[in-house]
Amino acid sequence: MIENTNTVQHKASSTAGLDTFDRKILGALVADSGCSYARLGEIVGLSAPAVHERVKRLRKSGVILQSTVRLDGPAIGKPLLTFVHVEFEGWGKSKRLMQIAEFPEVEEMHSVAGDSGMIIKVRTADAHALELLLSQLYQLAGVRTTRSYITLSTFLERPVQAAVTDEWPDLSMPDE
Repeated sequence: MIENTNTVQHKASSTAGLDTFDRKILGALVADSGCSYARLGEIVGLSAPAVHERVKRLRKSGVILQSTVRLDGPAIGKPLLTFVHVEFEGWGKSKRLMQIAEFPEVEEMHSVAGDSGMIIKVRTADAHALELLLSQLYQLAGVRTTRSYITLSTFLERPVQAAVTDEWPDLSMPDE
């Protein structure tokens, strides 16, 4: 499903209505979107009906957009993760440029500031498949150049998190 993003992303709605229980529920659902209301209740310390009402409210308010399944790239034959910076003529989203979303290898598209107009996240079977995708990108009207950054290792990849950092954590490492 391709999401309609014809406008600049609106300012996020206020999170003042999210309490600790909501954030714990959201965190548990991010970890396992198929978690039962009974199990969620055990995790956060509420009854299953109370959790169900909160989840309904979070869906209705737009905090929960959808429930999805995350696939393992290598397990489905797409082990090569690459970030491609795309430079194109003009500014903003055009119908021609949005054709990039039609490629199944493209997982994310972001308009960015800087020397690229767009960054796309792609997964392919191998370098040859990436080369094929890049050649198809160059066939799109307006694409000038691309720069590809092939991922060697992924240390963290996760969806949006509901938790917030109240204070800056102490990230200093003890001297060894």
